[in-house]
This record gives sequence, C-alpha cells and structure tokens, in this order.
Amino acid sequence: MRVVIQRVKHGRVSVDERNVAEIGLGVVILLGIGHGDGEEQAKYLAKKIAQLRIFEDEQGKINRSLLDVGGEAIVVSQFTLYADTRKGRRPSFTDAARPEIASSMVNDFAKLLADEGVPTQMGEFGAHMLVEIANDGPVTIWMEK
Repeated sequence: MRVVIQRVKHGRVSVDERNVAEIGLGVVILLGIGHGDGEEQAKYLAKKIAQLRIFEDEQGKINRSLLDVGGEAIVVSQFTLYADTRKGRRPSFTDAARPEIASSMVNDFAKLLADEGVPTQMGEFGAHMLVEIANDGPVTIWMEK
C-alpha cells in the first residue's frame, strides 16, 4: 500500500463538474493498492496518518496531528502510484491491485481512518477525477507499508 499525503488548507474532488468531496484544513491522501495489500497495511497507515505530526503548533514547529488540529481527510484512489517506468516510455501498472480488489480496500482504508477520529471523505473510485489541492507548506509525504 502506498500513500502520498498532502497537507492542505483546502481540498476538493469533482467528477464531471460535480463535487464529490471537499474539505478545509486537513490532508488529501492519494492511495495506491498493490498485490497482497490487506487489512494489516490499511490499519497501520490509517493510524499512522491520523497521528502523524505534520501541522504547526503555536511556536510554528511541525508538532501537531490531524487529530490535534481537528483536520479532515479526502482519500483518492491512485493506482498510478504503482507505475513501473523502468522500461520504455509507457508506464506499466501490473503491480497495482485489480480494480475489484482495490475498490474495497480503498473503502476499508477510508473507514479505518474515520474510525481513528478523522472526518473522512472519498473520491469516486474508477472515475476521471479533478483533484484540487491547496498544498500548505508545501508538506508532501510519501509512505509505504
């Protein structure tokens, strides 16, 4: 499981000019599901992200978590995080889980994040999405489990 976490002042996901998710302060999480990913990886990353200290405290130090600041999250399925670009010019995505597996894993991950206390919205799996990210900092973190 691979995630790219972007700390945002504002995030929005739309499909066909229809808003499907929108948050203020929080994170936009781009989530890739690989072969063999399961509940263990999802639980670990949901807990880690909820508690990850990536927001500034009163002294301007990055010392507060999503839970500390009352932040929200948008989870966006992103199979392209498993792109293999070693050969040729067209990326291969054979390391990404099949859609029928990935879809339920993305839903499970979002529920686990919400269970950690983070208000969580989602993009639309399999849709062509417009993801608007007002990256704050910028703070962008890549994680894998």
